[in-house]
Amino acid sequence: MPPVLYEDRHLLAVAKPPGLITAGAPAGKVSLVELVRQYLRHKYGVQGKPFVGVVSRLDAPVSGVVPLARTSRAAARLTRQFREGKVEKIYWALVHGTLVQPQGEWLNYLRPLEGRRKMQLVGPNFPGAKPCRLRYRVLRTWPQERISWVEVELLTGRKHQIRAQFAGRGHPVLGDFKYGSHRPCDQHIALHCRQVRLLHPLSGQVLELVAPLPPQWKRWGVHDPRWEN
Repeated sequence: MPPVLYEDRHLLAVAKPPGLITAGAPAGKVSLVELVRQYLRHKYGVQGKPFVGVVSRLDAPVSGVVPLARTSRAAARLTRQFREGKVEKIYWALVHGTLVQPQGEWLNYLRPLEGRRKMQLVGPNFPGAKPCRLRYRVLRTWPQERISWVEVELLTGRKHQIRAQFAGRGHPVLGDFKYGSHRPCDQHIALHCRQVRLLHPLSGQVLELVAPLPPQWKRWGVHDPRWEN
């Protein structure tokens, strides 16, 4: 069971490790949802199949905060927050190269690339194109390694958005071979959902959920003071 970041009767948030599928794992593999169900059965003596509502997913090679609903009522309200863009999502990424501008906002248009389970940047008038926006700022650059550490705020929630937008500008995420990286990153990609800020689905309280970095990041000299003794 991954680390639990928040838990009550309505909401459970965990720090997903890289390599774990959020839901719908193929035969022979376990998903985050199934691990959470096992955890709930063991902790609370729940019989059968505990309700676990997926309101937001992370790609399998991506790590970080995943909020899950424990009731259908909470699931509906959380899903509405995500759909209406009321959830703040902050990511950390290690990308190839040095960005020309230390911070900025990008607007692009994405469409699925047929048969390749991949997204493609296209023009705004391309059939099926959907707008995607993000803000970024560079936290650190390693010139000799030709790697940059960036913080990204998602302003839309498109599939593979960060991966496609950075790769489209010549800065693929480290380890993301699907989008042009040529350097391995310990069986995952260096993309981490650092923080999710949302309203509790029942109380309305503002929750700031922060996930620790996977240990693989330490090899690049990236440390997370909040989670270190």
